[in-house]
Amino acid sequence: MGKIKRGGYVFFSWIGDHNPRHVHVYKDGNFIVKWDMENWQAMKGEAPRTILKLIRELMDEGKL
Repeated sequence: MGKIKRGGYVFFSWIGDHNPRHVHVYKDGNFIVKWDMENWQAMKGEAPRTILKLIRELMDEGKL
C-alpha cells in the first residue's frame, strides 16, 4: 500500500490491487473519491479539479 499526503488530502493505492489502476482519496478521514487512473474517471464519489490536478502531479512524479 502506498500512502501519500498532499494538499490536505491523503492518497492510497495498493500494488497488485484489482484493475483498473486506481487511487482512493480521503480528506480529514472522510472518503472523497475512488479515481480510475487508466480511464480518467471517478469509480465512486466525485473529484474536484484540485484533486485531479494533484493526482496528475503525483502520476507525473511517479508516486502513483
